[in-house]
Amino acid sequence: MNVIQPLIELQDTDSRIRDLEREARDIPQRKAQETARLAGVNAALEFAKNHLEAHRDMIRKEESEAEQIRAKVHTLKLALTSIKSNKEMQQSIMQIEGLEREAETAENRALALEEDTPSFEKNVAVAQARVDADQGGVDGLVADLDARFAVVNAELAKLQQERAEKAKVVSDADPRTLLYYERLRTRRWPAVVLLNSDDVCDGCHMKQPPFVGQSVDRNAKLVEAGGKPVGPVVCTMCGRILYRDL
Repeated sequence: MNVIQPLIELQDTDSRIRDLEREARDIPQRKAQETARLAGVNAALEFAKNHLEAHRDMIRKEESEAEQIRAKVHTLKLALTSIKSNKEMQQSIMQIEGLEREAETAENRALALEEDTPSFEKNVAVAQARVDADQGGVDGLVADLDARFAVVNAELAKLQQERAEKAKVVSDADPRTLLYYERLRTRRWPAVVLLNSDDVCDGCHMKQPPFVGQSVDRNAKLVEAGGKPVGPVVCTMCGRILYRDL
């Protein structure tokens, strides 16, 4: 039996397995990246909300201060009727006028802050819109990735079974070649490559000594004659298994 053809078929299956395993590793990473990106968008929204709330707290503080001062003014005005001396009257009036100015200043500060409120509210609205837009996109992408992950795992299970069957075919033809391939494929990929008509390895692109090409051709002729190959012929530079496309 020609060991090269089943070995190439085994390598084709391994190539598909490698691609799917790489995709299976990438899917959780992509999900994590999208989740992290969405977390960043949500953090920006919380930041905008906190700024708005802090701004409103400042307004409430100024308004509360103005109300407290106005309450003092009201109390002092009620007490004016009980004051008998002009000096005390003048002092109370001056105190009332000073407090009214303080209250007016606090109210003006509150009004000035109110004028800035729309810009803070706009920041929150923009951040919320981005969260709403990104949330749907991320949810959809994550759902697609989960579905693809399930498909990939199912395909991998099927290919692993297919690989076992193909590996047995290679082993039946030449167990030494299979053993060498299994060791090599973890270090070199692809592990089985063409030796072209100029005796150049298609893996590392190095010119091979004449005996390498002769050995590859001898194995092919042995197989054609119904015999067994003498073992895998490998590149003298990279160690890949070589075959001739006859």
